[in-house]
Amino acid sequence: MDLYHCMIELKSDAKAIAFAASVEQWMHELKEEGLIGGWRLMRRKMGLASGPHTGFILEVEFENMAALEKAFRSVAQFTEGEMRHYELMHAMIASYSVGLYRPFPDPERRERVALI
Repeated sequence: MDLYHCMIELKSDAKAIAFAASVEQWMHELKEEGLIGGWRLMRRKMGLASGPHTGFILEVEFENMAALEKAFRSVAQFTEGEMRHYELMHAMIASYSVGLYRPFPDPERRERVALI
């Protein structure tokens, strides 16, 4: 499993509940299309954070890199109507940064270590 990790800061006039609803709608569409595995949206608690930590973290699970590539290719081909929920969500975002993570040690690395 690969985890696409998005750190998100909303625009000052964006409503957190509206953002969460838009994320849920967009993620539901992607899941219905079979493009993602699980996902979760988390909000910073009591403003407790340091440095680059943002107001929200969105994590999206992909089976592997091929599934991530398929999702990006598929979304690029969505119609204007299919992109409505994405655009609603994205319009509320002031800034974001992303990263791709994997379980560690991964199965291949565990196997190599076991052979030593």
